[in-house]
Amino acid sequence: VAGTVPEELRCTVERADASLTYSLFLQRFAFSRPVILSGITDNSRGDRARPRGCRFPRSPSVPRSPSVPRSPSVPCSPLRSPAHPSVPAVDVPFQEYVEHLLKPQDPARLGSDTLYFFGDNNFTEWGPLFQHYVPPPFRIPGTSPAYSFGIAGSGSGVPFHWHGPGFSEVIFGRKRWFLYPPDKTPHFHPNETTLAWLQHTYPSLPPAQRPLECTLRPGEVSPGLEGTLGTPGRATGPQCCVLQVLYFPDRWWHATLNLDTSVFISTFLG
Repeated sequence: VAGTVPEELRCTVERADASLTYSLFLQRFAFSRPVILSGITDNSRGDRARPRGCRFPRSPSVPRSPSVPRSPSVPCSPLRSPAHPSVPAVDVPFQEYVEHLLKPQDPARLGSDTLYFFGDNNFTEWGPLFQHYVPPPFRIPGTSPAYSFGIAGSGSGVPFHWHGPGFSEVIFGRKRWFLYPPDKTPHFHPNETTLAWLQHTYPSLPPAQRPLECTLRPGEVSPGLEGTLGTPGRATGPQCCVLQVLYFPDRWWHATLNLDTSVFISTFLG
């Protein structure tokens, strides 16, 4: 079924709470391994600013639904192929994206045929939202933050890739993460969606070849989790890793999979 994805009730990513100091973050995680940071910020509640609109030209390659009025009062959404980030983005009105393109991922669709709204945000239009966003308090020395906001349907995601360090937070919904260290290249096809990889490749991986993984969602840490600072969490109840922010170091391979229609923001440190 399109968009139907399972949630693994297991978390193999280390986690830390609000007692983690900046110096300890730099010493233990910043340059070596990912960590889940809970209780350091929460953007899942309260009013959020709404961008007013934009006047970007539309691409003729994306058909426009006649039921959507051509109005400049909605922001544009840069859609791009998550499997081919070098392909130029396609700008469509945000209202059209939400009402007509925000759908569950088709398991049979290739990555090159999938459009995903994430990054390349126009800061004139989306600036009010970012002004209300409370970012994680930690930074890597010599870097500056850059925000990327996105909304995506269930089953969608970004295939394995790597870049500089950053943080990821889910504002609404759930997002499953898969991570490998820089020296352990995952086995995947570059034009395969994360959903297809999970269905076809993941089940055959020996335990030693499986990635670090966890599920991000907004809210507080579940009381059903065992584990202490710097240790993986394991579910003792029906939920696993109910968390706020994931930090990933430089050049770590990672892939994402939205388990629901999700709203999320990443902070890239460059």
